[in-house]
Amino acid sequence: MIRRARPDDMTAVLDIRAEVFIEEQGVSEAEERDGRDEDALHLIAFADNRPVGTARLLIAGDTGKIGRVAVLKSHRGTGLGQNLIRNALNEMRELDLKTAKLGAQTHAIGFYEALGFRATGPEYMDAGIPHRDMVQAL
Repeated sequence: MIRRARPDDMTAVLDIRAEVFIEEQGVSEAEERDGRDEDALHLIAFADNRPVGTARLLIAGDTGKIGRVAVLKSHRGTGLGQNLIRNALNEMRELDLKTAKLGAQTHAIGFYEALGFRATGPEYMDAGIPHRDMVQAL
């Protein structure tokens, strides 16, 4: 099950992100906790009533930016990440946004292409990890 995170879900959201980004990928806490969470719409995914994934949506004008997509290692490869992105895109359509964008870690470009995104611009480093911007018309 995937739904919008409620205020009482935010500890779980941040714990999932800490495990994936800070512990596994070595992103600093200062970079991961960028001060934008209060301005965002968060999604949270559950399996067996346990929080196992999350994504964050930031909205600027008619564009939504998907970020902080994190799935616990135990639930990768199950389709949960794809479902998180599909839910994020549906949320944006419901908000009548026109464009979805994200910064994809380069190893995940194929994952996002399969969901309708296309890479734009050059590769860049974010938190010490190579990324490319990707967009999709809604």
